[in-house]
Amino acid sequence: MKKTSKVKLAIVSSSFRKEVVDNLEINCLKTLKKKGIKANQVKIVRVPGSLEIPVVAKKLAKKGIYDAIITFGAILKGKTYHFEQIANECAHGCMEVSLQYEIPVIFEVLAVYDLQDAMERALRQKENKGAEAALSALKMIKILSSI
Repeated sequence: MKKTSKVKLAIVSSSFRKEVVDNLEINCLKTLKKKGIKANQVKIVRVPGSLEIPVVAKKLAKKGIYDAIITFGAILKGKTYHFEQIANECAHGCMEVSLQYEIPVIFEVLAVYDLQDAMERALRQKENKGAEAALSALKMIKILSSI
């Protein structure tokens, strides 16, 4: 496993639904800090919405300096098909980046039917999606470095 002090992470967060995404980031960063990751080891990039996440993740992966990329967003179901388009394409784009660059892209873009569901996942202590993203990134770095 790569030494914790050498790990480089990137977080790509949507600015849309800021009340959700900010809490995901806070819990992620808190967990990373507990695991020995310092603030200068994490680059945070904010994009307008979830559909913009994959292209930024690709640009970051292409640099070849990040061990994992964590993505945060919240997509709320409305009365149109737009929800499905954004959620599906964002997920698909992030997976493409992961496979193309062989880097973990941790996907915590919450696609929910109710804003309260997203807030719950971002705020709760147990099964907090921000904390889970941090732990998943570190676990995947360990797994991939052992192969």
